[in-house]
Amino acid sequence: MLKNNNQNPQEQKPKEKIRPAKPQQNRRPAKQQPRQTAAKQEQGAARAKKPQPKRKNENQQPRQTAKAPVANTKAKRSAPLRIIPLGGLNEIGKNMYLYECSNDMFIVDCGLAFPDDDMLGVDLVIPDFTYVVKNKDKLRGIVLTHGHEDHIGGLAYLLKKVNVPVYGTRLTLGLVEGKLREHGILNQCTLKVIQPRQTVKMGCMCVEFIRVNHSIPDACAFAIHTPAGVVIHTGDFKVDYTPIEGGIIDLARFGELGNKGVLALLSESTNAERPGYTMSERRVGATFRNFFANAEGKRIIVATFSSNIHRIQQIIDSAAIHGRKVAVSGRSMINVLQTAIDLNYIRVPKGMLVDIDKIGKIPPEELVIVTTGSQGEPMSALSRMASNEHRQVTITPQDLIIISANPIPGNEKLVGRVVNELMKAGANVIYEAMYDVHVSGHACQDELKMMISLTRPKFFIPIHGEYKHMFKHKELALQLNIPEENIFIADNGNVLETDGVDMKLSGQVTAGRVLIDGLGVGDVGSVVLRDRKHLAQDGLIIVVAAINKATGKIMSGPDIVSRGFVYVRESEELMDESRALMLSVMEKNLTPNIREWGTLKNLMKDALGSFIFSKTRRSPMILPIIMEL
Repeated sequence: MLKNNNQNPQEQKPKEKIRPAKPQQNRRPAKQQPRQTAAKQEQGAARAKKPQPKRKNENQQPRQTAKAPVANTKAKRSAPLRIIPLGGLNEIGKNMYLYECSNDMFIVDCGLAFPDDDMLGVDLVIPDFTYVVKNKDKLRGIVLTHGHEDHIGGLAYLLKKVNVPVYGTRLTLGLVEGKLREHGILNQCTLKVIQPRQTVKMGCMCVEFIRVNHSIPDACAFAIHTPAGVVIHTGDFKVDYTPIEGGIIDLARFGELGNKGVLALLSESTNAERPGYTMSERRVGATFRNFFANAEGKRIIVATFSSNIHRIQQIIDSAAIHGRKVAVSGRSMINVLQTAIDLNYIRVPKGMLVDIDKIGKIPPEELVIVTTGSQGEPMSALSRMASNEHRQVTITPQDLIIISANPIPGNEKLVGRVVNELMKAGANVIYEAMYDVHVSGHACQDELKMMISLTRPKFFIPIHGEYKHMFKHKELALQLNIPEENIFIADNGNVLETDGVDMKLSGQVTAGRVLIDGLGVGDVGSVVLRDRKHLAQDGLIIVVAAINKATGKIMSGPDIVSRGFVYVRESEELMDESRALMLSVMEKNLTPNIREWGTLKNLMKDALGSFIFSKTRRSPMILPIIMEL
């Protein structure tokens, strides 16, 4: 069950601890009053020190120093702070960061990534938790920036290994709760709801939640208060002055922290190559209303990310204006929508939602279908519609299909294939390249520069992106006069260490990818992937023979079985020659009472492999099987 952090006094203590600046500023003028009275009584001394403005300036100087962390202004070193990325650098997704100081450690986010094309059969990719599990006694908790899969998707796998509290905003933990329930561990996990501007104590460190805008509600950045200084971790963000839900990004708090002094800024780099500002989400709503108004007589199908709650709300609003019912297709879409409705993040007029199994009873021109599959995923609802494999939806020329998403790098071919199939079925397909049916949830260059300018960090670490994104972000920081020696482009597993005065790369910890295939976690490694790739490219030949163990004579076979290599009926001559070769090799190397079959199998593999390559210029996997009788 979600717990409201307001009922836990432990999390409220850091509030008093990290915001002492204002009361101290109010006390200082009160202390100066008696000095001015004493100066009036000693008039000679007061005249001697007549240039009072100068004296006032001298008093202001230490006051500004007091606002900034000691680490930024004095050569006073503190207990070292270690920042360790375990995922999210030089890649898209799998975000996970460790902050470690003295005997305390906490985690920011624990996401997943989707497999590359060469990871055959792999379902998901999560970070390597080896270092966390090894140091679990130091772990004080996990804080989450927002509820996207690349930030929370690996959390259930981690919580099976370590049992610590998880802190996040209400919607974020609502989505986490569903995942933990699926894994059967919800009852043994502690989830604590935090509001923006509240803080959580993590041993000698405090984590302050700061509201930001993103493509999902309740996203937050973190101000991490440590003995070395304040570190700001932005998470995913953009600046949207007209958000669909909630308030705008808390720029005032970022500026306040910048005035006091920020030791380091870790800022996302996803859109660092894009100039200007990211458009407001409301721009998409205007486009939807235009398309809905001109879609008389047509059924409307909208594909988008299941977690883009703002987008789904605007689809529902447009449907309500034009008197349409809304059906939802896709398991992840249904789960997220139900969570958002239960927590009142999506408002749906009574009677508008209909079950996807009952859409046959509704006239097509009165229906909107919201579906997954905006990235062309082969098993998604939209892909099944395109290939005419969806049980409830058949695409016709009376369909207007809006793909409200931008293809993630690498998915362009998949999306293009789906668009082609939908058009072949006669549908009118609208996608991002044609109209404003999608806006990003990530900051572009001007917003990234605004964040650097507001926080004015001593050290800068670009995160969340491929190397080209982080390098471009570095160039933006250089334009804003961040010294090049204070900018660090790190890699997963690097240990960035700072004592408040200097920062350096001080080591390396275990970091990498753990592959999930079905229920197996980590049992698919590079060797298995290599074999799968080999099988996919060249196929398999199995050689089967039965041998009398006592006499060493061949009782049956050898038989040749081919899978994915050649069609046997069209290559009988090749199969006969292969069989004769294997028989010759076995007869030459068999002896009575043979005990070691490994040598014979290797001889068979080498001989058949060379023969097959000479005939076909291919190298299938060869698997000899010898049965003893």
